[in-house]
Amino acid sequence: MKNNLILRSITGAVFVAVVIGCIVLHPVAYITLFSVVTGMIIWEFCTLLNRNAGAQINRFISTVAGVYLFLAMFMYHMGIAGHDLGAKIFVPYIVTIIYLFVTELYFDRKNSINNWAYTMMAQMYIALPMSCLSFLAYLAPTADGTIQYVYIYQLAVFFFLWASDSGAYCVGSLIGKRRLFPRISPKKSWEGSIGGGVVAIIVSQILAHYFPMGAGDALYNRLVWAGLAIVVVIFGTWGDLVESLFKRKLGIKDSGNILPGHGGMLDRFDSSLLAIPAAMVYLYCVNSNDLTVFVQRLTQLFNN
Repeated sequence: MKNNLILRSITGAVFVAVVIGCIVLHPVAYITLFSVVTGMIIWEFCTLLNRNAGAQINRFISTVAGVYLFLAMFMYHMGIAGHDLGAKIFVPYIVTIIYLFVTELYFDRKNSINNWAYTMMAQMYIALPMSCLSFLAYLAPTADGTIQYVYIYQLAVFFFLWASDSGAYCVGSLIGKRRLFPRISPKKSWEGSIGGGVVAIIVSQILAHYFPMGAGDALYNRLVWAGLAIVVVIFGTWGDLVESLFKRKLGIKDSGNILPGHGGMLDRFDSSLLAIPAAMVYLYCVNSNDLTVFVQRLTQLFNN
């Protein structure tokens, strides 16, 4: 038990250091890391379904398609595609999806509908949410309207998820009594979830202090920072429960064993798969003119 805790702590520390380092260091390091992560999660997901659900998914093509969508989304936002290409960069992805549908016609398989459904689930559940990281990375335009890489938005999402997990574990272990979702995850409690949310909000205020944003940025005051933390915690919890239900239906404990003490890549990023797109929607909403005025007035009300 003690050795497992030490191994889990070391793995977690290295994992966090690598993620933070790549996000802060350079966009190329960031994109490289998460394109590999996206591919590993999809491969792991398809492997589990082929092995435990009787599916026959083309793991290689599904993984290539998902990684391409991730890279295409970043290239589109970075402007690498150029004005002449633009959204056409997504054409190969569409062709690949069509290929995955059509090839099923040429195989006499018992569960073709399930194969189609699981194949598309890999794209919708993993590839698309991971691709939303590009919206967070290139959310802030410069004064002349060009797009620039800003690491604080996606870094904040991961900070809130980690803070929430740690807070939920500590508070839940101490005072957790009321089960949050006993049918799916018997160990999660309301007390732990609320405690994790409080810790995430505290972290949001620390980030707001050290990364002050101007009126033109999405996170332009402390209230918006706290709102982002709440959104990430709620959807991150749902993301965790979704994967728990997935594993429970397949009758497995972990999605893999690539991360000692933490299971597989899907286990490590399950919360992110709903938290990332939710954070993207939230930041785009609060950055709209009407909602900006509303939040500013609400902030003035609290200050008065």
